[in-house]
Amino acid sequence: MERLRNVEFNRDWSLPYTIAPADEQLSNIGFKLNDKTGNRLKYEAVNYNRSDRFNGFRHLLDFYALFKGFKITNVISLTTTSTPIQNGTYLRPTIDVSKVLSKFKNIQVGVNYSGERNDQHNKATDSLDAFSFAFDIWQAYIKSDDTKLNKWGVSYFTRSDQYPIGKGLVKADRSDNYSFFTELLKNDKHQLKLNVTYRKLQVFNERLSRQRPDESLLGRAEYFVNEWKGLLTGNVLYEVGAGQEQKREFTFIEVPAGQGEYTWNDYDSNGVKELNEFEIALFPDQRKYIRVNTPTNQFVKANYVQFNYSVELNPRVVINMTKARGLRKIIGRSSTSSSLQILKKDLATGSFQFNPFSQKLVDTTLLTLSSFLTNTIFFNRTSTKWGMDITHGLTNGKSLLTYGVESRKLSNLILKTRWNMNRRFTTNLVLRSITNQLGTPKFDNRNYLVHQKVLEPSLSYINGTNIRVTITYSFSEKKNTIGFLEKSVNNMLGTDVKYNVLSNSTINARFSYNAIKFNYLAGGSPNSTVGYIMLDGLLPGNNYLWTLEYTKRLAGNIEMTIQYDGRKPGEARTVHIGRASIRAIL
Repeated sequence: MERLRNVEFNRDWSLPYTIAPADEQLSNIGFKLNDKTGNRLKYEAVNYNRSDRFNGFRHLLDFYALFKGFKITNVISLTTTSTPIQNGTYLRPTIDVSKVLSKFKNIQVGVNYSGERNDQHNKATDSLDAFSFAFDIWQAYIKSDDTKLNKWGVSYFTRSDQYPIGKGLVKADRSDNYSFFTELLKNDKHQLKLNVTYRKLQVFNERLSRQRPDESLLGRAEYFVNEWKGLLTGNVLYEVGAGQEQKREFTFIEVPAGQGEYTWNDYDSNGVKELNEFEIALFPDQRKYIRVNTPTNQFVKANYVQFNYSVELNPRVVINMTKARGLRKIIGRSSTSSSLQILKKDLATGSFQFNPFSQKLVDTTLLTLSSFLTNTIFFNRTSTKWGMDITHGLTNGKSLLTYGVESRKLSNLILKTRWNMNRRFTTNLVLRSITNQLGTPKFDNRNYLVHQKVLEPSLSYINGTNIRVTITYSFSEKKNTIGFLEKSVNNMLGTDVKYNVLSNSTINARFSYNAIKFNYLAGGSPNSTVGYIMLDGLLPGNNYLWTLEYTKRLAGNIEMTIQYDGRKPGEARTVHIGRASIRAIL
């Protein structure tokens, strides 16, 4: 739904963000003058009246003039309000004066001022309301020609804040800010964007200021490359900064089945939903809870650094494959891609954080860490006959919670091969080596370090666009090297059938049989966080999973889906799930 009024309508009239409904009357009058050179003068007066005895007048003056090369822009708003308990004035001026120096490659210099002063006087006490405030911003800048692809700019601005004491506003703090930016976009093969801001905050009244004396740095650099006809493509992002990190607290709320993300396992059988008993659900019917983060008033000063890169090498674009032989042909069939994402926050120790690789997951000064690294080597990627690829991935995570720090680590090495034996038969082989780790200081029963080995061959039969049948076997072994030294061995045999009925209907059927062995030391249990992770939500013994899905296209862009899922985990009861949905494809 579109808004009836602008987002800051209540703020423009010094009204609370939530206010009771009332009968309203808005009236306005104004005029606008223009000349042939583009100079303009606009004036508008607005009256806003409510049946709860609120009455306000706003005067708006908008002025623009070009005088001897100087551009002068002036917008001034003055609002007066009256209610049964208070009177108020709200002044918001903005002035900008700039000039383009044509003799110096169209460099632009300028100064501007903007500010707000909101005085809300209580009629009974003749004092300022607690929501009264004022701030002033002065800025000077110099920047290059905006029409050029290569550009730069330097600016300085200072801001002062004032807050109410008694009948007046008192200066609380002031910040000095220095900024520099540049964009080098003229070269299609190498492009750079850079923006840096340094800020120093002075506090004059600690009782009024919501901040503390501080120095902070914000910087962001982006680099793009496309070299040697596309042989090398990629981008790099580097960002640093400083600020406040809020400690997080979360709770789990129950929602209708299938609409959540987490499941609750009552590990200690006491019927109480505890934080260490919720896991990410592996089956749709178990998704009954969502996690809600609750803000806290606990903050710590932190520095952060972010580093991302994505690089691809594709030798094929510079090698003539029809004439290539030997090593040159092997290189032409190969390609690689690599990407890295790091976001890290550390406790501020008096200096800024610049190195994203300087600390490890176990360092006590590390507040938050989110990193993801993946490298893939492809061979025969574009071949319709056969191909293979090797992928290494590493994910780290660390979060500051109210009860301590929770850390996660996931490492995997994957080899995939494919071979199209003929037009109807295709075979695939997947090998995986995975390490999964979780550490929490408060909940020892949740900690684990699991090593997993997976062998997964498959064979597919394809008959045109009508039918596809895939048979898969998987051998998986998991070992937990801490705690109760749990070990699981899973032999899985599954089949997947897809059948297209004419051109508007599809039938999908999947079935899998899992034979799982699970061993552990005395004190361990399948009904635990480690057990849930190692058994993939199933149980020791024979497990059966099946799915039947029917999809039909109606009236061109309406799609109907009916799905039935079932599972029989170990000795537990059978679970049946039915779903139906209709969606419009636009």
